[in-house]
Amino acid sequence: MFDNFFSRFKKEKAPADYASMTVRDLEVGCVFDYDLSTFIVEEAYEYDWGDNFFSKEYKINDGRRTLFLSVEEDDELELEICEKVKIRRVLDYLPEHLKENGKPPKSITYKDIRYYFDEQSPGYFRNCKDDRESDDSWTEFISWSCYDDSEKHILTLEQWGDDDFEASSGIIIKEFQISNLLPKPSN
Repeated sequence: MFDNFFSRFKKEKAPADYASMTVRDLEVGCVFDYDLSTFIVEEAYEYDWGDNFFSKEYKINDGRRTLFLSVEEDDELELEICEKVKIRRVLDYLPEHLKENGKPPKSITYKDIRYYFDEQSPGYFRNCKDDRESDDSWTEFISWSCYDDSEKHILTLEQWGDDDFEASSGIIIKEFQISNLLPKPSN
């Protein structure tokens, strides 16, 4: 009698290695805590920067706000938490400037933070729900990264095609700021 009772709980139990889960293991459906809120991963994206260098980004939501967590493994783990902003709120003429000059101004002040243009990164983007093997799932774009003096705040500008521009602003975080990672529930 008790064998049936306990076997039901064994099926619903999380994987044994969930305690060792890190941001490198995130996927759609995972849950974690950040900044006194619990977030769920809603979507996963992949970036191909060339030379066999890839990074991940996750659309996350805590029920009040949608943010984006960028995970990049270069010489060390680099994490950013950003939110999308209207590019004309950064600078009203920024799309035209990017189109005419191929890069942002040397410095931009947004929300009382002065950002400095750091690097341009052409690459390819795909939503992870798309087929990785399909060339049609990858979209070409250009990204420009701008940091403040402390290099804790980031402003990212992107160009998709000829006339589609996006912006996001955020902060650089440390891995310990993300805690209580749980895998997506198994069905």
